[in-house]
Order: sequence, then structure tokens, then C-alpha cells
Amino acid sequence: MAISRHEHGLRADLRALLSQVHPVFMLPPLAASWFGAAVAGEFALSAGAIHMTAIFFAVYTAHVKDGYVDFHRRGEDDDHPMTVRGCRLCLLAAGVGFAACTLALGALVGPGAALVTLPTWFVGYLHAPQLDTNPFTTTLGYPTGIALALLGGFYVQTTEMTATTLGFALVFLVTLAGVKIIDDEQDYAYDRSIDKRTVSVLLGRPRARTLAFALLMTGLVGVLWGTVVGLFPPSAPAAALAFGSVALVARRADPTIATMLLIRGAYVFLALLLVAVWFRPLSGAVLPDITVLGPYTYLATEFVFGALAFGLLRYAGALRQAARTVVALYPIAYLWDWYTLEVGVFEIAMRTGYDLFGIPIEEHLFMIVVPALVIGVHETVRTLSAEADDASRRGSRT
Repeated sequence: MAISRHEHGLRADLRALLSQVHPVFMLPPLAASWFGAAVAGEFALSAGAIHMTAIFFAVYTAHVKDGYVDFHRRGEDDDHPMTVRGCRLCLLAAGVGFAACTLALGALVGPGAALVTLPTWFVGYLHAPQLDTNPFTTTLGYPTGIALALLGGFYVQTTEMTATTLGFALVFLVTLAGVKIIDDEQDYAYDRSIDKRTVSVLLGRPRARTLAFALLMTGLVGVLWGTVVGLFPPSAPAAALAFGSVALVARRADPTIATMLLIRGAYVFLALLLVAVWFRPLSGAVLPDITVLGPYTYLATEFVFGALAFGLLRYAGALRQAARTVVALYPIAYLWDWYTLEVGVFEIAMRTGYDLFGIPIEEHLFMIVVPALVIGVHETVRTLSAEADDASRRGSRT
């Protein structure tokens, strides 16, 4: 069939075909398909397997097309294991396989299942050279495929869309967009030399990295929002906490290490969300009631968050700056607090009952803890950003 460029024979052709199966990028869309099925609850294995196979063909199409365009048409890659004819045959075969799966879903589940699956092939086929030529579609192509795989995996089981499924899809879209920006940063120098407009090339590496981690944090906070309003299971924030911890470490790494960490963190994120959805370990659990501390409840929370503020300020070396700011802000905060309490804007129930200069002692502490925590977070973020910029510059030199 003359599929392999370097060798001849059936085994060589099979190796060339398998070379386009990249597990690091192939597994997440397939897992997202089954994650959607898990969100549905009880699911049919047959429909799930057909949908997963369709997603496989869509992603395989993207890999083959990307290699074909980058090597045979653009001359960007140094080598490629498949001939032009081999690439075209594979694209045709993958397209036929995807069409067969899509038609099977239409017959087994309904036309809606086929329609919700169909866009994944277009995302894969148009990845190169159409979608990878501007920063918006370059960044959102792969995350969009993941989100569509999740939505399709759910729909083929239920023939409906829910706010929970859409919420999960949006979380993955936003967080993986951040990961993709970091991934593209690895090729910054080369992309810039050929005028390929990735986010890093368009914004510059420091600002692109800031945007990437802003997207990551927005997606992870989205998990918290979804949990609070009842869309996600109570244990879902544990997945966001795990991924967020990895992201904090990756923030200080060079692009290659950061990408490796974030991809593996995304696997952990998906796995923990799957556990949360399928096993629901905290379902029925109630929030801990700290009012058992009675009149010391408010005071205890201030000590906890005050300790956090102190730790952040010490890490960032900003204790003196915070002290000056708190002293300058205190008179304004005191007057504001006294007035709002005096006219009855709010009332503090769980407090000691001791007042100082006309307001509860807890409010005096509050006026110290809150600005200190704000400054601590700000200075910590600035410190981490400076370290990340240093790592980015080191990566650019290498």
C-alpha cells in the first residue's frame, strides 16, 4: 500500500499507521466520552463504545492531517513516517470509520446522537491548516474536541443535555485552553520565526502565561461554583484542589516541564471528577457546623484566615508593606464599620460580646485580617509570576 516512507512491507505499514496514535493526546478525548456516560448514571455499553470509537477516528484524523500538512505541505517537520498516499488513505479510512459510527449512533439512539457527534470530526479534520493559523482556534481546537466528546458521551446515553453536563464541558474547555497555551509556548521561537500566530507569539510569553493560568484558575473556580449551586457532586472541589496544586508548581517551571505537569494534572483532574460523579463519596454529608464554638465562632475564623494571611505575607516577604497598608487603611475601615453597625446595616450573632471603641473586637481584627490577606495573595501572585517569568526566559534561552 506504500503507507510507510522508510520501509516496505505489511509490518512497516502497520507501524506507520500506529505511529499516528499518540496516547497523551488520544486518551483524554476517549476518557471524556466515557466521563459523559458516567455523568448520565446508568449507561449502555454499546452506545458508549460506538461513540468512543467515533471520537477515536476523529482524533486519529486530526493527528494524520496535522502530520501531513506540517511535513508534506508546509515542510515544518523534519520527518514523517507516512507517505502522501498513505496519509490520504488513512484520512479516507478514518473518515469512513467515523461515518459508520455516526450512522450507527443515529440508528441506535436517534438523529440527535449523530448530530452531536458530527462536529468532532470537523474539529479534527480542520485542525490543520485551517484552525491552527490564528491564536483563538489554535488554542480552543483541542479543548473544544474534549468538550464535544463529553457532551456526546452524555447525550448518546440520555438523548438530552443538562446544566450539569454543560457545566462540566465548560470547565474542561476553559482549563484545557490554559494548558494548550502553555503547550504552545514550547514552540514559541519556531512559531515566531514562521509567523505562526499562537497566543504566546501574539501576546508575548509572560502575558500569555498569565492568561493561561488565569484560564486554569477560572475553570477550577468554576468547579466550586458548580458545586455550591448543586450542579456538581459535593466532592468535585477535591479534583479542582488537586489540579490547582499541580498548576501552582507548574507556574514556576519552564514550558516543557510545565506542560508535562499540567497534562498529568489534567489526568488526575478527570480521574477525581469521575470518582466524584460515579461514587459520590460525600453525598448526604453536611457542612461542618463551627457554631459549636458559640460566641468564639467569628473570632476563630479570623484566627484561621489571619494565619493564612501571615503565611502568605511571610512567603512573599511583604510583612512590613502589609503593616503599613493596614495602618493607613484602618481609620477608614473603622469609620465605615462603626457607621454601618450604628445604623443597623448588619448584625453579628456569633461573637464574644466585647466592644472596643464602639464596635466589637472581632471587627477590629477583621479590619486587620482582610487587607492583610488581600495583600498576601497579591504579593504571592506577584512573586510566583516573577519566578514564572524567569523560568520562561530560561526556557527561551535553551
